[in-house]
Amino acid sequence: MIDFCDSVATPSPTMSRRSWLRIGSMASLGMLANPADPSIAAVATTANRSACFGKAKSIIFVFVAGGQSQIDMWDPKPDAPSHVRGDFRTLSTAVPGLAFTEHMPQLAQVADRLTIVRSLSHEDLEHGSATYLTLTGRYHPRRTSNPPVSPADFPSYGAVLKKASPQNRFLFDAVNVNGPVLVPFYVSPGQNGGFLGRRMEPVVIGDVTERVSAFPGLGPRSDLPTVRIDERQSLKSALNQFARNLETNQRARDLGHLYRQAGEMLADSRCREAFDLEQEPVSLRERYGQHRSGQSCLLARRLVEAGVPLITVFWNHSNRGQDRQPDDTDWYGWDTHNDIFAAMKKHLLPRFDESFSALIADLDQRGLLDETLVVCLGEFGRAPRIALEKSFIGTSPGRKHWSAVYSGVFAGAGVQRGAVVGGSDRFGAEPTTERIAPWDVAATMFNSLGVPPTSHFSDALNRPFAISEGVPIKKLFTS
Repeated sequence: MIDFCDSVATPSPTMSRRSWLRIGSMASLGMLANPADPSIAAVATTANRSACFGKAKSIIFVFVAGGQSQIDMWDPKPDAPSHVRGDFRTLSTAVPGLAFTEHMPQLAQVADRLTIVRSLSHEDLEHGSATYLTLTGRYHPRRTSNPPVSPADFPSYGAVLKKASPQNRFLFDAVNVNGPVLVPFYVSPGQNGGFLGRRMEPVVIGDVTERVSAFPGLGPRSDLPTVRIDERQSLKSALNQFARNLETNQRARDLGHLYRQAGEMLADSRCREAFDLEQEPVSLRERYGQHRSGQSCLLARRLVEAGVPLITVFWNHSNRGQDRQPDDTDWYGWDTHNDIFAAMKKHLLPRFDESFSALIADLDQRGLLDETLVVCLGEFGRAPRIALEKSFIGTSPGRKHWSAVYSGVFAGAGVQRGAVVGGSDRFGAEPTTERIAPWDVAATMFNSLGVPPTSHFSDALNRPFAISEGVPIKKLFTS
């Protein structure tokens, strides 16, 4: 059975039983979300610390939309029947006894810096709601569906982090790169501020290959010195005093927040530099890959150096964009119902192998991997059976959605190097060990950033919500 980090509060020997009962009663009422007594908050935070607590200064969460095939990547089944194992052979890695698919040679070389989790599992089988689950750690009320974005959605990890524990190390607490993620051409729920509102949601960067800087217009202008920017801000503030009716307009308040954010970015040279990929050597940009996913990973590393606590990289911005753009690899997603082996061999695996391995190697060479937690997973996996689906585009077989078991990758911030956590049966169909769910991944990420997953945040009505419903995955950190 898989062990988890102990996040249950342990009484301090210097505290009385009455004090602990007081803390327990307040927590049960959700009062620790905004504790009136600072000493109570400090004790609660200390009590929730565990062996793998607070190792990360930053997190890079690489979300691979569409559902990577665990059998054709991280958890190959070479002894299974042909209709299960697929077309790909296996490849030995830097870790003795650990094999990947033959089309991930560069990742095989950095396998000694990774831990593969092979027993991820949940019960949602549709992209939209499963993406929501993966990006929030909560099931959507409409499980196994493709719901639209709603103001009532649970907030993304970045929004929760900003609300519950602002880090104050960079202008932004959370940045989404290569977003928003589409299912397949509509914005998926789960990646914004949800019921916490626009002020809490992550900054979204789109296609970083379209321009020199990920944020165009941030460069200083000789005809617009800082004093003139300040004067414009003062004028805007004066005008707003005469528009009291706008104070009750949510869209106007959101727009005001965006204006203030833009002004802060213009005034912060460190922010401008962090988003400027031109400062990187051409050779390194080419090592990551001169495409959306590669440059997004490179930008994520730059944001780690700048001090951003949480960077979410949407490795592919559409789960199935190949239906409209079959000749553009940037649009390919992992939703491979048909033509799975052709799509993976030609479009998906070469870029993923190139970009993700570059990210791991670069972080490690710069000494950043020890303080950066890297998490890579999709919303689910693919079925342990190859078949042609007539309702989907394509002429050769593929694999259906599969959430009963799938794989994810973790590295850095105290995570074991060259390890495997959990396992699946000989067909890659069911876990053979304790199931690890998206909410456990969420708890692990918050725990690593020093935010107790058992603590709470509150919404505009002061209703308390748990940071996570899961438990940190202890076996990621201990052999």
